[in-house]
Amino acid sequence: MQIEFSFKREKSGIFGLIPRPVARIILINDKNQVPELVYVDSGADVTLISKSVGELLGFKIEANDKIEEIKGIGERGIPIVIKKVGIKIGGKTIDARVAWSLIEEVPLLLGRVDIFKLFDITFEKEKKTVFAD
Repeated sequence: MQIEFSFKREKSGIFGLIPRPVARIILINDKNQVPELVYVDSGADVTLISKSVGELLGFKIEANDKIEEIKGIGERGIPIVIKKVGIKIGGKTIDARVAWSLIEEVPLLLGRVDIFKLFDITFEKEKKTVFAD
């Protein structure tokens, strides 16, 4: 099976219009399903979702949840809780861990943990991202 997503052209403050690799996924938690456009980020350890996306999925901070802090580029940490969801990519649904951000101002990222090991992911000449299993 092969799934293709066209790059999305977005404005960069430094480079003008730039093509970015994105994928359309559906996040699933119980009966809640949330379709999202996410950046495919080979540099992200884990899939990252915003506070509001987690709330749409029905997430709540439970007594046994551990609030962690993750960092990307820069020194500002983001408080997160690791949750499990189903992630549907094309016709395939994967059980995966996601970092649910406890703040809103984060990009939605499809990271490596639980995802990249299942696909050969190719970024083709700034035109499309291909997931092949």
